[in-house]
Amino acid sequence: MFRRPTARLFEVTRLMRLYANRPTGVDRVCLAYLNALIGEQEPCFGLARTRFGYLLFDQVGLLAIQQRLQQKKQWLKPNILHRFLIRKLHWEQPAVEAELRKLCLARCTPRFLARMLRRNLPEGTVYVNVDQANFSARHLQAIRTFPGMRVALFIHDVIPLDFPEYQTPEAYKKFEVMLECARVYANVILTNSHVSKEAITKHMSHHGPVPEITVAHLGVTEDYFQFQNRRPAPSFSKPYFVYLGTIEPRRNIPMLLDIWDRLSKRLDKTEIPHLVICGRRGWMVQELTDRLDSSPLRGSVLHEYNDLEDDQIFNILSNATGMLFPSRVEGFGLPPVEAAMLGTPVICSDLPVFKEILGDYPVYVGVSDSYSWKKVILSLAGAYFGSEGRDDQERSGFSPPSWEAHFKTALRVT
Repeated sequence: MFRRPTARLFEVTRLMRLYANRPTGVDRVCLAYLNALIGEQEPCFGLARTRFGYLLFDQVGLLAIQQRLQQKKQWLKPNILHRFLIRKLHWEQPAVEAELRKLCLARCTPRFLARMLRRNLPEGTVYVNVDQANFSARHLQAIRTFPGMRVALFIHDVIPLDFPEYQTPEAYKKFEVMLECARVYANVILTNSHVSKEAITKHMSHHGPVPEITVAHLGVTEDYFQFQNRRPAPSFSKPYFVYLGTIEPRRNIPMLLDIWDRLSKRLDKTEIPHLVICGRRGWMVQELTDRLDSSPLRGSVLHEYNDLEDDQIFNILSNATGMLFPSRVEGFGLPPVEAAMLGTPVICSDLPVFKEILGDYPVYVGVSDSYSWKKVILSLAGAYFGSEGRDDQERSGFSPPSWEAHFKTALRVT
């Protein structure tokens, strides 16, 4: 039977690294949890690991952090020492951490984490970690020594273990250790889909008993597109298609480039739809990024943007002919869900997780079936060639999963 906790301790380490950066998929989940937990009737504390140790925040400190992340207040301006460190490290974090030390309730070195928690938290607190930072045995063991503490950890996927070819060997090993720590120290594991739950259970069961695992689909909201700088969005003549997400090996972007190369050989340039790639460049993509940089189509029908504001992405995505997401594997897949929320047609891989979340909304295509991808792309694009567009085309309705429903489930077990 569920008992409400006396308080919650929320891991905010990843959020501290956002500093003026556009949030990625996991960042969005962390922000949603911060907003939700601050609004609960139980007090919420925050815990962050910095270069010099741990910082503990009370509700007032978390509200101050929330205001800065929402750009309602500015972060502290760097002093001379911070500017030196920023130049040396090419990293803004020293100035952020200086301000966080002013906002915190208490701080300590890693050795004294358990003692700091005992001095400041009420018995019966629940520790909630959504960002997969600080999953080490030392950290979780210190958390578990607190009287009556329950540990709830969110695992977004186990892609590094199922598809090691898309990761560095170091990332694979680190994730393997992290998953075992979660198995040993978590009272409950939260995850985003039944596909993820099955994969987590499979890997954990090889090593011993598996904690309770609760599935709560992630929510999507247009709010994420609202609190940026309102810079004009790039515009494109229709038809144009958008890929949205980190540029990384599993996302299968080379197949899209192959399709556009073939189209350029058989169609006049005025007949080729535009391909707009929006996302930061990730890891193990040197060959792909070299190809993007040197493509003869770049700047004419091939466009790449690595650091657009959320409201710019909103405009591009909501007006697109279609959203393309040929990913080979996902734990949830926020970008196509966000596109569906906006009413944009979605073409995506026929992965079970997309069918679980998106139902009948997308056009599903085999992940390696480039012929069918090209056929569907040209079919959608064909509606826009000629004298009149088809902006009034019918689109089947889609009811996106909500954060309200997510937290109705998640907070029952945390």
